[in-house]
Amino acid sequence: MTGDYVATGTTRSGHIVGYAARSTNLVRTLQERHDTWPVASAALGRVATMGAIMTVGLKRDDHQVTIQVRGNGPLGNILVVATGRGDVRGMIDEPHVELELNAYGKLNVGTAVGCEGSLYVTKDLGLKEPYRGSVPLVSGEIGEDFTYYYAVSEQTPSAVSVGVLVDRDFSVISAGGILVQALPDVEEEELRALEDAMARLPNVSSLIRDGATPEDLLRMACGSNLQVLDQKPVQFQCTCSKERLGRVLLSLGRDELKKLADEQETTELVCHFCLTKYHFTREEVLSFHDVAKY
Repeated sequence: MTGDYVATGTTRSGHIVGYAARSTNLVRTLQERHDTWPVASAALGRVATMGAIMTVGLKRDDHQVTIQVRGNGPLGNILVVATGRGDVRGMIDEPHVELELNAYGKLNVGTAVGCEGSLYVTKDLGLKEPYRGSVPLVSGEIGEDFTYYYAVSEQTPSAVSVGVLVDRDFSVISAGGILVQALPDVEEEELRALEDAMARLPNVSSLIRDGATPEDLLRMACGSNLQVLDQKPVQFQCTCSKERLGRVLLSLGRDELKKLADEQETTELVCHFCLTKYHFTREEVLSFHDVAKY
């Protein structure tokens, strides 16, 4: 399969399941939409890649998962929403952050996100109440934080590696990730082999840059006895529309709408996820004023 997608596989024993994503186009679009600088591209891209991977667990197109990373670093809040259709969108508070490289010569995502804060995951599966889970941030590097999330919030031993490779001109070269989970009946030997393989796994974004597919990533982690079960396309897609933004205007209430109509000929609203601008004429604003309930 070409383009961005998530591959799902399992070992022949059925004791280990893995999900691997190529998310280059998705992360590239996020970078272009939000004009993110390298460390912001890496942080937002890693969270978006995990959102793409988590779409595999959504059984219906209208099911969705919302991921929020709220650290004490200069990037501020990171928010990603992904649907069962494979559509992913995201935003970041501060796209223009510049930091020195870390001790390994890599983008300092942990410092940019912050190691104090929380990772929140909300799954809307069409039930009366959505599933909500949260954990404290471990490092702000995203991969380690999700490993901890799965262990604590979903009680599933997991290993996560996500990466974004950014060029000198701030463009995204490659992006991807892998999530491998051990199921309850896993044997000690299998688990040890998995841990060793994940520890030896090279940087995921570099592997994808060099032509590795998601299936290749799974084989590197799970071994040659991997069975590929499914492939799911993922892509950037925002759900905004003028109608949706109109509901935001309506929620302002009659007094604020009257003030907007009096002060300006045109009111502009901007979608936080894709930065598309929507314009409402004075007449349109007044029409919302006329139907507002308060």
